[in-house]
Amino acid sequence: MATALVCAVVTGVIVTPGVAHADPSPPQRSLEDVHREVEDLYRKAESATDAYNAASEAQSRQEKSIVEIARSVTAAQARMARLKNQAGALARSQYRAGGMPDGARLFFDAAPDSFLDGVSLAHKGEQATRGLLAQVAATQKKLDGYAKAADERWKKLDGERKKKEDAKKEIETRLKDAKRLEERLEAKERERLRRIEEERAREAQRAWLATEAVKTVTLKEAGANASGASSASTTEGGRAVAFATAQIGKNYVWGAVGPDTFDCSGLTLRAWEAAGRAIPRTSQEQWRLLPKVDVKDMRPGDLVIYFKDASHVAMYVGDGTMVHAPRPGRQVTLAGAGSMPILGVVRPG
Repeated sequence: MATALVCAVVTGVIVTPGVAHADPSPPQRSLEDVHREVEDLYRKAESATDAYNAASEAQSRQEKSIVEIARSVTAAQARMARLKNQAGALARSQYRAGGMPDGARLFFDAAPDSFLDGVSLAHKGEQATRGLLAQVAATQKKLDGYAKAADERWKKLDGERKKKEDAKKEIETRLKDAKRLEERLEAKERERLRRIEEERAREAQRAWLATEAVKTVTLKEAGANASGASSASTTEGGRAVAFATAQIGKNYVWGAVGPDTFDCSGLTLRAWEAAGRAIPRTSQEQWRLLPKVDVKDMRPGDLVIYFKDASHVAMYVGDGTMVHAPRPGRQVTLAGAGSMPILGVVRPG
């Protein structure tokens, strides 16, 4: 018993028979595990950023729609006021003419011809009254419709605001968790983590460059250069690439669309805007709405969409390279187009 107790003290833990003791120090996590968790957190933050951007766009559309409805209501109310004035004037005119039956009016009228003219005018007046009442009813129906539409838009606006707030909370939570994980590491460990990240990207790029589809792309580009094709800078895609690469070194900030900071889709949005073409705001909408092209047909200016949820986008610049705004804590940079899992390619032009 004494021997057992001595051994327990030497090892730093006193073991009491029949009593379970928890391990005071949990096992150390490898840098690879930390890397995977950090990347997962940033990916989730980026996905939430897309949701935030989509909600912001929808909120903006609903706000514009409500303003348009308000203008339509103002116009309809002005028209209703004019119609009511016309109806009042018509009613007063009919009152002055009296409500005497046509037969009696003919008997007392000294000039039968003028009576007949009056009857004709009276019929026209009745038609005008019916027309006026129909316009009043139609205008009132429009006003009722506008009220219903405005109510629906307000409800949608509140819904989009809620989505935006929820997405913002998720982004902030994911970024805070990722930052906390990284801050726990010592400087040399953070440097090793950065090297792991870069090596994974290089491995993915090498594997991508080895595929036949990419060989076709680079061969086409080499052929185009050899044949003396016009400079890419003169094309829409070339202008978009020129804008995007001019932003290299600027910080990634979620929800940002320039001019000093960008998120991934904010960069591609502004680049194609500079080229003279409007495209959707988010990477998911860019993937859903823009024309898709095969990877082997990719050319500079095309947008490369990444991950199964289309949560990241970059711009192809040629020679197997893309430019993108990677994630928080990083800057707009050039990278291998195959350094992340490619979902597909779209072409704004």
